[in-house]
Amino acid sequence: MDDDSSLTFLSSGWERKLQNAVYRELHVLPQPSHAAAPPEHTKEPLAYMRKAQACWEKRILKSLNSMSTELGVPLARKRPVREQKELLQKWSEMGTNEPDLSHFRPVYAPKDFLEVLTSLRNPNLDSSDEASCRSHLGLIQVSLNVKDIPEMREFFCELSLEKGQLGIDDHTSFPPEQVLMEGLSFAVLSEQDSAAAQQYSRQGCPTGLRAHLWALILNCSNDPEVRASHAQIHTHRHIHTFLLSLPLSHQDVKLTASNDDYYFVFEDYLYQVLLCFSRDTAVLEHFNYSSATPPTCHTKGKSSGAEDGTSVYPPNGVVPFHGFSMYVAPLCFLYKEPSQLYSVFREMYVRYFFRLHSISSSPSGIVSLCLQFEKLLQVYLPQLFYHLRETGAQPLRIAFKWMVRAFSGYLATDQLLLLWDRILGYDSMEILAVLAAAVFAFRAENLMEVTSLAAAEAVLADLSTLKVMPLLQIFLFATVI
Repeated sequence: MDDDSSLTFLSSGWERKLQNAVYRELHVLPQPSHAAAPPEHTKEPLAYMRKAQACWEKRILKSLNSMSTELGVPLARKRPVREQKELLQKWSEMGTNEPDLSHFRPVYAPKDFLEVLTSLRNPNLDSSDEASCRSHLGLIQVSLNVKDIPEMREFFCELSLEKGQLGIDDHTSFPPEQVLMEGLSFAVLSEQDSAAAQQYSRQGCPTGLRAHLWALILNCSNDPEVRASHAQIHTHRHIHTFLLSLPLSHQDVKLTASNDDYYFVFEDYLYQVLLCFSRDTAVLEHFNYSSATPPTCHTKGKSSGAEDGTSVYPPNGVVPFHGFSMYVAPLCFLYKEPSQLYSVFREMYVRYFFRLHSISSSPSGIVSLCLQFEKLLQVYLPQLFYHLRETGAQPLRIAFKWMVRAFSGYLATDQLLLLWDRILGYDSMEILAVLAAAVFAFRAENLMEVTSLAAAEAVLADLSTLKVMPLLQIFLFATVI
């Protein structure tokens, strides 16, 4: 490349776009493994985790097929032309359509998944070892390497009490550091640097710039090509073919977001995003580094992708479950353009959310988060932990639903977005376990008086008044070690 071509390349912005694309791949794709390691080790290194995930997938698929048989509803069918036209006309007003969903049920709920996780056992561990037995007083009975508070203080150092945090300090005064952070956000956006935006969001994003910063971190553009791709998914894939996942997604929105004071107004958006998501084969990319495998079924009227007559079902490989729509709902506050809303959600799913409903040993996986939460309580709030355990109110039975939904639907939206700022900033879900433990610490005095699981759940029923960042800061940096 000559000098003139190099200058043109730099001035056109393609160098930064290339850097951001490489940065995205480095964060999303797994680290190279040993040359002699089998391919499945890239997805999940522990054999018993892979086996548990495979069994869980079979159970989900069995539930889906049973529902299809019982209701007489095919997994997939081609829509008649008349039905295609009606759906296309109602595309932006799908919330006004009230199909009979009374016979449909969620394929599974978080409590079903928790039961699977509590049954996990490492066959290589000697269960007779007394030290091992003493260390697993919680529900999770496997050993994984999770951080303690000193390690977390180092990892989450930007959250220390001495650092300014957007979302806290801006409600009281405007110290010089706060003004500097606000100004820095504009500099980051002008440079269009994903790495800088990610580092910046560790201390929170300004409300008015959060949507732009998140899109930059996730390397999601809203170019004409992106909008055209989104239009193709919903027009050519969704309109022409019915999938059983349609009523399942419809029902999930009705049961969750439609009953939420913050999110019910976004009902139409949620339908559009979830129905496009179920047909987007680009989502299959994440199975290259996920412990999960996309489910396959025999579906009538569809060309199969395998010689045995099976195809991935749903086309994106993700079976919706109770609460799935709550991964999308908070993003509706940030993005008005459906194509950008969709691209940001899809990227957040393939980076983060998939780990909350698959079995793996990843530090950001739900198993590690559960173990981390229980260990934090056992080590730093031992009296509370043992009291709840003895009264039959294992803390994880309460906190699991918060973590599996990344606290969506439990925190006030402004507080949830502050939490998700840090998920993107640290490229980690571990902060979910920290916040869950911090909530228990905050309500410890009341929890010490309960005598049953129902009473403990009542104490922790409403998290909508909590302020996320003070809770996290106090638990991480004011806890006596």
